[in-house]
Amino acid sequence: MFELHPRLAADTRVLGDLPLCRVLLAKESQYPWLILVPRVAGLREIHHLAPLQQQQLMQESCAVAALMDQALAPDKINVAALGNLVPQLHLHHVARFVGDKAWPGPIWGAHPVIPHGPQVLAREADTWQTRLGTVPGFTPIYADE
Repeated sequence: MFELHPRLAADTRVLGDLPLCRVLLAKESQYPWLILVPRVAGLREIHHLAPLQQQQLMQESCAVAALMDQALAPDKINVAALGNLVPQLHLHHVARFVGDKAWPGPIWGAHPVIPHGPQVLAREADTWQTRLGTVPGFTPIYADE
């Protein structure tokens, strides 16, 4: 049975589900940051997915990246599956801008995390759920907060 890794659960807010992936919003306020987590129990690597699931993951990742590109017009969208601290497969989608705090380097460890306040996080979640509503197969999940 699929369960979200505790660290992902603590560091993000659930936005909803695509056909394969749960979509998360990072609580980090310094970068627009969405995360896709395939809802497959025990999954650690992309190549562990069945071929059709690999294709679905790529389609969902591209849809999220295109949505971020359209909504934010970033200079670059970084897509990464690191998993050094969280072994559960998850794909980061981070909109980067020339002049952001970590530009042009990686965001990981560049600066201390500054989380969204609860009200800002709720507004960001609502905004992203509305945007994601244009992606075929997206089903929002509303927080109890």
